[in-house]
Amino acid sequence: MILANPVPPADAGPFAAEPAHVAVIRHTGSSRVAAAVSLLILAAMVSMPWWGQPGYMRWVVEFSVYLAIAQMWNLLAGYAGLVSVGQQTFIGVAGYAMFVLASNFGINPFLAVWIGILVSGLLALPTYALLHRLDGPYFAIGTWVVAEAVKLVVLNIDYVNAGSGMTLRVMSQYSLHERQVGLMWLCAAMLLVTVGGSYWLLRSRHGLALTAMRDNPVAAESQGVNVKRLRFLIFVAAAMGTGLAGAVYYMAQLRITPAAGFNPSWANIAIFIVMVGGVGTIEGVLVGALIYFVADRFFAQYGAVYMVVLGLMTLLTALYARQGIWGLISSRLHVPLFPVGRKLVVSSTVTKGSHP
Repeated sequence: MILANPVPPADAGPFAAEPAHVAVIRHTGSSRVAAAVSLLILAAMVSMPWWGQPGYMRWVVEFSVYLAIAQMWNLLAGYAGLVSVGQQTFIGVAGYAMFVLASNFGINPFLAVWIGILVSGLLALPTYALLHRLDGPYFAIGTWVVAEAVKLVVLNIDYVNAGSGMTLRVMSQYSLHERQVGLMWLCAAMLLVTVGGSYWLLRSRHGLALTAMRDNPVAAESQGVNVKRLRFLIFVAAAMGTGLAGAVYYMAQLRITPAAGFNPSWANIAIFIVMVGGVGTIEGVLVGALIYFVADRFFAQYGAVYMVVLGLMTLLTALYARQGIWGLISSRLHVPLFPVGRKLVVSSTVTKGSHP
């Protein structure tokens, strides 16, 4: 996009300035490299069943799920201003929906994953209708109450084996290689939908409205942004994206129980990743997910001490580095990987009749 002032002042004389050109820059060298690397990673994920080891593929599934859930929470809290501690509601509901559709109705489990996220979206409608009048900590507590209520309901439904949980026995009809191919392709699609979809949304004109709403909801509404409608749409979209991650995760686990599917630890993981990495940025979610994944792989064996350290990291970040680790990095290096803003570059003016 190039803008110019085509008509110089009439009385400027022979030394009038050339029209100034203003370019709107949306990509940088670092962002082009990041886009190329992202495509290579997705291609590697899709082809991994033909060259990767099963243990590494399980790692990829777990990391992809953490990244997707955290990005959905980042979109919800970092832009819509809706701090939720009950996103495990949609993880458990989508997981159970997929198990029921595949085990009890004979639907292909890889297709049931996508139907399950529609169930999460449908549940998000009455949930938001119930909670949208709440604000700040009251909204957060309300989401937790809803999660616990849904968990109690599932615990008392014999159709889904109550507290015993369900096992995805239908996966036994597929070979190990077929399951690996399906899971890797689902993970790649999940990242495209959650992370790629968020990036596309934030770069669109709706992203401008989201950014304005994040910075000042009152001022955004005064400029014509429908804050209530936008928050509702983001809440539903985040519920569906979170449900997709939950369905993929429990398909890989082949088993789900109410205690696991509706575990509050899911919300803790998302909050830690976003707070430590950097709220309101896609790069921050990537950094936070890497930190959490490495810590979980190598230090989870220390139990309570491990959880205390993660909590202290979140607290220290909130107190002394509110923009997260990526915020500290970007303030020094200025290498945006997934820029969502617009930068105006004005060319230097050249005076007619002057010498270079």
